[in-house]
Amino acid sequence: MKKFITENVKTLFYALLIAIFIRSILVQPFYIPSSSMESNLLVGDRLFVTKFSYGFSNHSFPFSPSLFKGRIFYKSPKRGDVVVFKTPADNRTDYIKRLIGLPGDIIQFIDGDLYLNGNQILKTIKSTSELLYCGKSQIKVSSFLEKLPGGKSYLASYRSDYSFENSDKYIVPNDHFFFLGDNRDCSKDSRFLTEVGYVHKNNLVGKAQILFFSSDPNIGSIFKFWKWNEIMRFKRFFNKIK
Repeated sequence: MKKFITENVKTLFYALLIAIFIRSILVQPFYIPSSSMESNLLVGDRLFVTKFSYGFSNHSFPFSPSLFKGRIFYKSPKRGDVVVFKTPADNRTDYIKRLIGLPGDIIQFIDGDLYLNGNQILKTIKSTSELLYCGKSQIKVSSFLEKLPGGKSYLASYRSDYSFENSDKYIVPNDHFFFLGDNRDCSKDSRFLTEVGYVHKNNLVGKAQILFFSSDPNIGSIFKFWKWNEIMRFKRFFNKIK
């Protein structure tokens, strides 16, 4: 009996080590809890995030232990990447946003248009009457295909009734990045300097790569298998994140 217990404890211990290794070094699943990235990412989406994409910092590991200083094997993220990071406000909460500004960039909103280093980001209208969630409510938005320098394109949405019109210039410091949510008027992001602001490279957790599972929590729990035809968003399974 003692040998049986010992062997099972060893098995559980090794399994835990392997799980921590995979989660810390390779891939970690994340759940989307808010509507700040609609319509590209929906509440109820589950993603695989690669931890090795930008190298490793203490935030790569569970509970962010102080194992070393800075970031090792660092690879700079690319403009337009969808990134998971720890918010600078508490260095604990995970946020997911799109990378817009690199170190040294100047970002500004003028008359509702996004400018990067003095140049307006090209956007093409896709819809003028789409409904997106903002918390528990729905808002009417206009959706655009925005194209960043370098060629990265994605959908960004702005409220139809009122929107974030004008801002001061945001100048991204060295070793920091500027992030925006794709649901522009329902996102707490780098525009809010006291709550998120510029994100240091050490706060990067990983790059969102694959949407592997999705269910609609507004309809019901996934445990209600008799309603899976309504709850499950099967068309979103195993889609690459753009």
